[in-house]
Amino acid sequence: MNKAAERLYNGLIQENPTFVLMLGMCPTLAVTTSAMNGLGMGLTTMVVLALSNLMISSLRKVIPDRVRIPAFIVIIASFVTAVQLLLEAYLPSLNDALGVYIPLIVVNCIILGRAESYAYSNPPIPSLFDGIGMGLGFTMALTLIGMFREILGAGTIFDFRIMPEAYTPIGIFVMAPGAFFVLAALTATQNHIKAARERAGKDASRIGSGCAQDCMTCGDSACTKRFYDEHTDRQEDVKEEK
Repeated sequence: MNKAAERLYNGLIQENPTFVLMLGMCPTLAVTTSAMNGLGMGLTTMVVLALSNLMISSLRKVIPDRVRIPAFIVIIASFVTAVQLLLEAYLPSLNDALGVYIPLIVVNCIILGRAESYAYSNPPIPSLFDGIGMGLGFTMALTLIGMFREILGAGTIFDFRIMPEAYTPIGIFVMAPGAFFVLAALTATQNHIKAARERAGKDASRIGSGCAQDCMTCGDSACTKRFYDEHTDRQEDVKEEK
């Protein structure tokens, strides 16, 4: 599997930000009252994620370690502003439906996490595909959640009625508790499929976030070492000079 395909597969399946990493829960639970809202939020996040990954990776040798987080936020905020202005101009109804959650993409933990764990230490093209893969995984998750909530809560999908007229919508599914129910059911389904693959002897492990390590179980300090050793060495040199 080549690098680009690996990053796409990683974001969609192996490290899906919603069903596997459980990141970005605020927009996931808040905006998925319909399939269209979930699709719109996912695609908006994907565009920002891919472009910010590409820009941060391109500037990784220029951005100092000490100010990398503020630099990430400035880059991400610039793309979010541009995307929001485009939505206001061409898709005002979607912009109104997503509301405050578009500006909040600036501090979305998925975007900051990919910038920190992958884009800042990898070349631009793999970083671009990493952003696209993670964005597609997020879009797929939000659209699925929105589809189930819309079908059960309104009897429609993308505003097209698919349930018979006699169907009584289950109102709780378009409310906040419904988001938890659907997310839990889809996550459990994903875990069941993964467990079945492992029992069948198939590899269901994660590809990893750019360092070939599973951050949840990794005991190695290499990730923090990358950012802080240089600063620590400088402090020790200053002490020795004194």
